[in-house]
Amino acid sequence: MRASGDREAPSARPTARRTVLKGAATAGLATAGLAAAGLAAAPPAAGTGAAPAASAAGGDRPQSVTARLGGTSVTLSVADGILRWSVRRGGRTVVAASALGLRLDDGTVLGRDVRVIRERHRTRRTTWTPVYGRNATVTDHYQEQSWDLTDRATGIRFGVEVRAYRTGVALRYRLLDQGTATIADELTTFVFPDGTTVYSARDENAYEPVAPGSLPVTGTATTDNGPLTDLPLTATLPGGLIACVCESSRVAYPRLMLSSVPGEPNTLSAFLMEHTARGTGPVETATTVTTPFATPWRAVVIGATHAELVDNAELVLNLAPPSALPDTSWIRPGKVFRCELTTAAGLQGVDFAVARGLEYIEYDAGWYGPEFSTPDATRPIAAIDLPSVVSYATSRGIGVFLYVNRLALTDADSLFALYKSWGVRGIKLGFINDGTRTMTDQIIDWARTAAAYELLIDMHDDVRPFGYERTYPNWISLEGVRGNEQFPTATHNVTLPFARNIGGPMDYTICYGQSRDKTTNAHQMAMAAVYYQPLNFLFWYDKPSKYGNPANWPGLPWFNAVPVTWDESRTLAGAIGEYIAVARRNGSTWYLGAMTNESSRTLSLPLSFLGGGTWAATVYADGTPGADPYRTPVVVGTRTVTAAGTLDVAMAPAGGQAVVLKPG
Repeated sequence: MRASGDREAPSARPTARRTVLKGAATAGLATAGLAAAGLAAAPPAAGTGAAPAASAAGGDRPQSVTARLGGTSVTLSVADGILRWSVRRGGRTVVAASALGLRLDDGTVLGRDVRVIRERHRTRRTTWTPVYGRNATVTDHYQEQSWDLTDRATGIRFGVEVRAYRTGVALRYRLLDQGTATIADELTTFVFPDGTTVYSARDENAYEPVAPGSLPVTGTATTDNGPLTDLPLTATLPGGLIACVCESSRVAYPRLMLSSVPGEPNTLSAFLMEHTARGTGPVETATTVTTPFATPWRAVVIGATHAELVDNAELVLNLAPPSALPDTSWIRPGKVFRCELTTAAGLQGVDFAVARGLEYIEYDAGWYGPEFSTPDATRPIAAIDLPSVVSYATSRGIGVFLYVNRLALTDADSLFALYKSWGVRGIKLGFINDGTRTMTDQIIDWARTAAAYELLIDMHDDVRPFGYERTYPNWISLEGVRGNEQFPTATHNVTLPFARNIGGPMDYTICYGQSRDKTTNAHQMAMAAVYYQPLNFLFWYDKPSKYGNPANWPGLPWFNAVPVTWDESRTLAGAIGEYIAVARRNGSTWYLGAMTNESSRTLSLPLSFLGGGTWAATVYADGTPGADPYRTPVVVGTRTVTAAGTLDVAMAPAGGQAVVLKPG
């Protein structure tokens, strides 16, 4: 094992100890095999065509194809046998010509000496309805270009697909020959323009704005080590563009990280994780897949402005498979209160949830004993009469979540069946150490198994999104972020909407009224509208008695009312690490949240998203700044507004505003 700090660049990993397992390179592609892998070509439709191999190959002359939509374009090219891609938005470079390819376990490199044997293109536009989300309907509109290729040295056939959306681009590889293949490395690179800044974070660290070639070296001797960053990774580009690299539809494949490349200051390179995030479990230096096989999508969500980037996040969902669940009527997003570990606290938590408009209570770590020394999550501690709590909660329309450490998941099927029999509604899984292909398979299996027993699932610790809340919508949330319970800076909080939250739901445990907060209470309130979090833990670290006199807590009516799933979302203003303002509609009511970093500021927000007539605005704002941000009071006011006007949103340092807008 290499010592900490000695990690080789991904492109230079040793391959001598590896062997490749692949089918005959010249074997025909069976239609059934392609369909099983999701690779069967779509029937021709308007705007769809396929070039035959003879006309597509073209000898050794340079070739290129481009997919375009709404000012976004992604180009595939081959010159001197080398495969590359590039991305532009509005005529400006997002990703300059960058290498593509895969390295197999025997050292074979696919993408360095190729011949195009077939070209296909299509344009598709559909809409679909999520079970919950940022918007009631999602448009999936793209132009796709794909090449089937032959590696000249080995005859292995593979392909690459690119899609252009108005909201960004996506790329994936296809292994076409029947059999198996062992993938050692993915050679995708992202060459950004001069002057690019990327926001790098690993595990639960804060984001660091650095040049692409200057990612900090992280990791230990038992984890992946080097200048590495987790996804989603956001890049601010010259000229005002902003892009976020994400992955979607990760199946039978390790998690993607990105690495700086020595001597190439603007380049990031794909890095397939070999260890889990915390270094538990076996090391997996290669991944064997059954072919035909499609790799996960590498998505680049793009915004002409920082605000537009936030609104384009549904690209990640569009690349994931549709829901695998025939019935989703039992899936209910909601707000959650964590109870102390007694029967009385659970019963009080139920009453508090009813009074405060919450949908769930949760018993966290310790309800079945010390989580690392008592890996038996089938019996509660003596202090908790769980049947009584569940029965009372059910009678009052409140669901119960239970926390389970991964060490207690040796038989998830039996455990989830037991919880279903108890009347439990959801599970919060702890210390889920994502990273290897084995863990990808395990995570999907847990989501699938939970769905079989009609259980919601919230995965915690270092697990990263890949769009599968669309495929298994019972997988309602995940962490994978430096959480709010660690009382981060306001700058961190106004970075997340443009980074981690682009990839998918984010469990962020709102800490209203906490003296350890580095932000104002209005800033904490605004999180409920700014962040997309369909399972929203509120009043973290608190107990119901704290709010016994609601008059002392003017923000409570906001939390009572604010939903977690939306019919329409609009990001009104934003700059990564500086400020953000988001308006979201549920029914006829809009909820607006605005947050700032440590600088006070006033945003003048156009209200053109409102309908006609007058609107009553209830404004929860920062009062006179206190000695510490958490001491800044919340001041409540009302005013009448129209779509023709603007709303001036004044925020104290580390502050925010929360606004409810109702017609009439």
